[in-house]
Amino acid sequence: MEAHVWMGSQRMVAKNYTERLSPYDGRVVSRAAECSGEDARQALLMAQNAAKKGRKIPLHQRCAWMQDVASKLREQREAFARVLCDEVGKPITYARIEVDRCIETITLSAETMRTMHGETINTDAMPSGRASHAYWRREPVGVVVAITPFNFPLNLVAHKLAPALVAGNAVVLKPTPEAPLCAYKLAQLFIESPFATPDALSVVYGDAEVGSTLVGSDIPRVISFTGSVSVGNIITKTAGIKKVSLELGGNAATYIDTSADLEYAASRCAIGAFVNSGQVCISLQRIYVDASIYDAFALKMAEATTKLVIGSPYNEDTFLGPLINDEAAERAMNWVENAILEGARPLTPPHREGRIFYPCVMADVTESMKIVCEEVFAPIVSLVRVNGIDDAIQRMNNSPYGLQFSVFTNNLSHATKAIDELDAGGVVINDMPTLRFDIQPYGGVKLSGVGREGPRFAIEEMTEIKSIVIL
Repeated sequence: MEAHVWMGSQRMVAKNYTERLSPYDGRVVSRAAECSGEDARQALLMAQNAAKKGRKIPLHQRCAWMQDVASKLREQREAFARVLCDEVGKPITYARIEVDRCIETITLSAETMRTMHGETINTDAMPSGRASHAYWRREPVGVVVAITPFNFPLNLVAHKLAPALVAGNAVVLKPTPEAPLCAYKLAQLFIESPFATPDALSVVYGDAEVGSTLVGSDIPRVISFTGSVSVGNIITKTAGIKKVSLELGGNAATYIDTSADLEYAASRCAIGAFVNSGQVCISLQRIYVDASIYDAFALKMAEATTKLVIGSPYNEDTFLGPLINDEAAERAMNWVENAILEGARPLTPPHREGRIFYPCVMADVTESMKIVCEEVFAPIVSLVRVNGIDDAIQRMNNSPYGLQFSVFTNNLSHATKAIDELDAGGVVINDMPTLRFDIQPYGGVKLSGVGREGPRFAIEEMTEIKSIVIL
């Protein structure tokens, strides 16, 4: 269980490290190397040199690289799922799903890059122009810094690495300290592939010193970050003139219309609110229900929640395991208890066993309560009465976040109104706002960030357009 750092193609043993404890049972499950600002600078210099070589590697080799990594990952599916289970307490069934999605993300990146191309330009289209051979094409930006979170420590790393590398860039990855082995093992597949661009990927662990060194350097052209609004704000102020792509979380909401199938809506909302213990940027947090069906839906929502299996992440049938740490579990309980003191009514009893926080459905909430207006990142969802679609849209939009929203309705005009008027990066009709397909553009508005992920859209973020004219 040595703590290694990838400096390009060289595996180095760190002198100092911190131990990662299982959020479920407290066992030592991995070690995170302690890197310095100097380590980060060396990784950037190595990436700068590698990027000059990477842009000359033929596309077929870069695509073969991605395919090789995806193939190796498929062979090691169970081992990677077990690491996810160990390091972040993800239930094993959902850990396997994350590995499968990671394979798809890497595969999609290769397939997408094969079809990315420029266009010819009619330079004589206006009187001021004249005929020429003109076109534009995409070129790699050079160096990408990727900073990733704990909640999907495999697939969200892939969403940055695969598009960047297949486009011909070099990457310095700073992964979450909560899942160091997960990032290390995935990086190993990229680095040890026979098709790899030498030194195109480095992995450094560390604190704010490492992060600020990476972000503030003049070497990277793109900073791709997934995490909190507070850190995203620091990155924006520190980065200087470079591309900054930020996925900063949200406060996802849905509306239950009178025309909706309440049984279906409740079952999907229970999954959307509590999957991954609510530790999802698009975790369903606010459910706005038409007043005429509020009581009926609340009953079905509580029933659907009580059917969820809670416990050891190593059990095949477990749906909900532990939160990432004690602080997260304590915060969740404090927020619920404060909401109850302010008049909220729990439809499922608040209960905590160590880091496992049982899913909690809250009624009679007000919009000033933290469990409603702030991102909880825990298995807590609130039900709010509204008077129709217009009231619901106004309340859903009344948030500093705008990542994904949804509406359950069989009324076409209501669906169209939601699509047109909801202020979010994504709108889902007749499913939970937690729904995400890795092929789609993903990102938000307002404090939820800037830029988009998804292989095609990340490649666009991580390439530059060059215009060429030949006379």
